[in-house]
Amino acid sequence: MNSDMHILMCAPDCYDVNYVINPWMEGNVHKSSKARAAEQWSALRDILQGYAHVDLLHPEPGLPDLVFTANAGLVLGNDAVISRFLHPERQGEEPHFKKWFQHRGFAVHELPRNVPFEGAGDALLDRSEPWLWAGHGFRTHVNAHPYLANWLDVEVVSLRLIDNRFYHLDTCFCPLSDGYLMYCPTAFDATANRRIATRIPMSKRIIVEESDATRFACNAVNIGKTVVMNKASANLKRQLHGAGFDVVETDLEEFMKAGGAAKCLTLRTNEPPVGQLVGAGAPERWA
Repeated sequence: MNSDMHILMCAPDCYDVNYVINPWMEGNVHKSSKARAAEQWSALRDILQGYAHVDLLHPEPGLPDLVFTANAGLVLGNDAVISRFLHPERQGEEPHFKKWFQHRGFAVHELPRNVPFEGAGDALLDRSEPWLWAGHGFRTHVNAHPYLANWLDVEVVSLRLIDNRFYHLDTCFCPLSDGYLMYCPTAFDATANRRIATRIPMSKRIIVEESDATRFACNAVNIGKTVVMNKASANLKRQLHGAGFDVVETDLEEFMKAGGAAKCLTLRTNEPPVGQLVGAGAPERWA
């Protein structure tokens, strides 16, 4: 176990599909099996405990999506930016996440209520370069990005999402160690794809077809040279193996009914700055 890495999870004791706020939930209201969800979540936790220390957030009745801890906020060093959920159905999660971070000594930052931001679901640190990839278009507003640049003293690269199946950045985009990137280009507009191509050389880009992306292959947890995900095709596995990564598959079908998988169910809470962050954190330092 890599005891230096901490990952926050929340047991699915209160998990269910109670409403529809993304396309994956349509037709799945109250169709999730609590027993299978518990088994699948426990299997993911057991895998991750082989690499990291898993901290647990207490489940809360009436908050079925609290299990998706990636949306708790964004952590960098001792700073935590708490999510501002777009949909009222999830806004009740915010005080629980805030309390967890405050009790552990984080400097907590809160966006204005009218600036939606959904945490590490829409903001992913590059694993090789000193910048933050930040999605917008469905759940997070682009106006949140200058706040992130300012509070976290990091360059923010804005990427517009255009396919509502990929409503969060982490459903279609996964920065990997050693400068690699696994992503689905069709989830982004032309400007976003140009920004990605400018920063990540073709040799480091692992292209994910929609058939894999809709199985939540990009919604993966990367720890070193290991990638933990719901499922990958033979072609995607070949690409990852060719880049030196081991692929660990674990069934997360019950959580896909709500629009999430491995990455959505986890939040790394001790994110160190990658490389040397440059600049004074001015709000205009974003693209």
